[in-house]
Amino acid sequence: MGIPGTSLYPVTIALIIANVALSLIAFSNRDVMSKTIMWPYGVKRKNQYYRFITSGFIHADYMHLIFNMFTFFFFGRNLEIYFNYYQLGGSISFLALYLIALIISDIPTYLKQKDNPDYLCLGASGAVSAVVFASIVFSPWSSIYIYGAIKISAAVYAVLFLVYCIYMSKKGGGHINHDAHLWGSLFGLAFTLALIMAIQPALFAGIVNELKHPSLFGN
Repeated sequence: MGIPGTSLYPVTIALIIANVALSLIAFSNRDVMSKTIMWPYGVKRKNQYYRFITSGFIHADYMHLIFNMFTFFFFGRNLEIYFNYYQLGGSISFLALYLIALIISDIPTYLKQKDNPDYLCLGASGAVSAVVFASIVFSPWSSIYIYGAIKISAAVYAVLFLVYCIYMSKKGGGHINHDAHLWGSLFGLAFTLALIMAIQPALFAGIVNELKHPSLFGN
């Protein structure tokens, strides 16, 4: 499905700027970090529901920030262009997907950890996962390079990623919130498919038709 290369993606750029700015502030200010990080225990007992959003705009370190924003830039700009080009609510729908994904992706973690005073998490990974999977809807057999070298189709990558997240979530341990990745990804798919069926049902038929012509290693 072709898209015009001259389209703009202002929300993508604005969200990157916000993530970078707030993360840099939190890196140097422990008070800001402590007040914005996701802390399920505090959310439950102090009604600090704002943490579902604020924790998605701060990161653990520079590598965490760079990796999330690098991924978000490439997939986010594509998705924002798709939403505008196919008249699916444009940048407003794109922003709504991002912000709602921050909340949805953290709900399972909140339910698991709400009585654990020591559990903390942060980062935009849930929303970024939603954006990645939402963009795959429009071009399921396009190429994705794992580690910059292994070429597979986007649809195959999506399946492998979900299986990995489910496995790691059940295994537990580590410092990565696999639940956020999993539920963010599933929300991105559900939100985008629902949006298409509600506004552009003919486009949904085109996506189904494209899925009938699989390419294991991408186009």
